[in-house]
Amino acid sequence: MSSEVAIKVENLSKCFHIYDTPRDRLMQMLMRGRKTFYKEFWALQNVSFEVGRGETVGIVGRNGSGKSTLLQLICGTLNPTGGKIDTHGRIAALLELGSGFNPEFSGRENVYMNAAVLGLSRDETAARFSEIEAFAEIGDFIDQPVKTYSSGMMIRLAFAVAINVDAQILIIDEALAVGDELFQRKCYGRIEALKKAGATILFVSHSGGTIIEFCDRAILLDSGEQLALGRPKDIVGKYQRLIYAPAEKREAIREEIRIGQLPVPASEPVPIEMSAPVLSDRQGATDSEFFDPHLKPQSTIEYESTGARIDAPEIFTLAGERANCLIRGRSYLYRYRVHFDRAATNVRFGMMIKTTSGFELGGAASRTAGAGIAHVMRGQLMEVEFRFDCNLNEGTYFLNAGVTGMVGEEEAFLHRIMDVCLFKVMPSENNTATGVINFNCVAEYTDAVRSLQA
Repeated sequence: MSSEVAIKVENLSKCFHIYDTPRDRLMQMLMRGRKTFYKEFWALQNVSFEVGRGETVGIVGRNGSGKSTLLQLICGTLNPTGGKIDTHGRIAALLELGSGFNPEFSGRENVYMNAAVLGLSRDETAARFSEIEAFAEIGDFIDQPVKTYSSGMMIRLAFAVAINVDAQILIIDEALAVGDELFQRKCYGRIEALKKAGATILFVSHSGGTIIEFCDRAILLDSGEQLALGRPKDIVGKYQRLIYAPAEKREAIREEIRIGQLPVPASEPVPIEMSAPVLSDRQGATDSEFFDPHLKPQSTIEYESTGARIDAPEIFTLAGERANCLIRGRSYLYRYRVHFDRAATNVRFGMMIKTTSGFELGGAASRTAGAGIAHVMRGQLMEVEFRFDCNLNEGTYFLNAGVTGMVGEEEAFLHRIMDVCLFKVMPSENNTATGVINFNCVAEYTDAVRSLQA
């Protein structure tokens, strides 16, 4: 990442005036400030951060936390109440669905109008129009009024324009949640290309996996306050812990996250997590799994309990021996215990294997949704066991553990622990597999020229 700053936000605040009735709004205008007829709502308060040129930063937070307001302020569609924003480079933004489009104009006319707003001349837009049209894939609707478009068609066209104007800064507000999976994958592929080309990207998403996969850093907003800034994996963990917290403990968790905030300047690279000491005399290829007592997770995040407590998560061989240095291709048992502090219904247990960056590789639930254990008594202790095949290539991985049940009328986590168990997959001789997961791919080839001659 370049040390150049593309976006700099200093003590940014935004206050909206909330009126109970239209009459109050009128009275405020007539009184010219001599009396107040509104309530103040601070959507953002004293937010500060920097985004380096070429960096991708994600923003997470509950609905109403100020994410969209922050993006609109950076784009200039809102004026701040206080603070300062500096941006360096052409900005292309996908904010509210279809914002900037005239519903009476055709898609073609809106492309030219939108591109002009973003700084392209008519000739420049004409030169790129075929590429915009091809990416949007809306066919003959390009010449139909936008008011006839579905939400998916509208975002396809808006995204196609935004990524074809050579913007140095791309800002996206949850827009990629719209559309089918194939189009979303196409969008993310283009975002990857823009990243490699050095574009600065700032986007909002409720998908923790997306933030972890695509972002260099992340920001957690809550109730207009910047609670934390740092590595995506850490920020997503804090965000999930906050949203799943019981209401009576949420403020305490907010304070804990706020105190623990350690901002990383945009000019400094994010350090790679050192999960455990390097194994000494057994780190080479081996044909036997074993247990290393030094291999312990340093990034465990425990959610608040709402009636259950997970305990003693460990990996065992099929013969019942503890192990955390595993052999690819073998099967293992992941076990943990669950203590129930109160009675629960529709109980299910789960596991998830993740990379050290937080990307979810796969896991399982003990039963399908709605088909859990009908009733568990208070004080009951249950032992949970998942058998899994280790089809992972050499590397370090995390395991999660979770238990869900009915809380009121909704299924929710009774307890959940992220990164609770750490394990390594040991190197193996003559391994030709690449990537994270071993799909047992086998290469076969023949001499095509010789076969034809025969």
